[in-house]
Amino acid sequence: MKKIYYLSTCSTCSRIIKELGISSDNFIMQDIKTESITPDQLDEMKEMAGDYESLFSRRSMKYKAWGLAEKSLGEEDYRKYILDEYTFLKRPVIIIEDQIFIGNSKKVVEAASKAL
Repeated sequence: MKKIYYLSTCSTCSRIIKELGISSDNFIMQDIKTESITPDQLDEMKEMAGDYESLFSRRSMKYKAWGLAEKSLGEEDYRKYILDEYTFLKRPVIIIEDQIFIGNSKKVVEAASKAL
């Protein structure tokens, strides 16, 4: 399976999709703003990633707005917040067969490119 969870309004996601040549012809594309992540999908990502924390974005504007920076968050908190608010998912999340690539760092994008 080849799948990408992304945000269509995110210029970084758009750049990475273009750079990797990802299209609906070769990937299942899920815009997380218009098609919410299901608990099963998030649990599947967690199984591949190892934990929910690695899927959680502290760069979301709501992270500080909701006062989460001052809280000590656990795995169940990360899961709950990602399901409650799509901006808490670190983007993009690219799944290529049994590999998962989370986020937009140069290293992650290069690794995803090699896997393709």
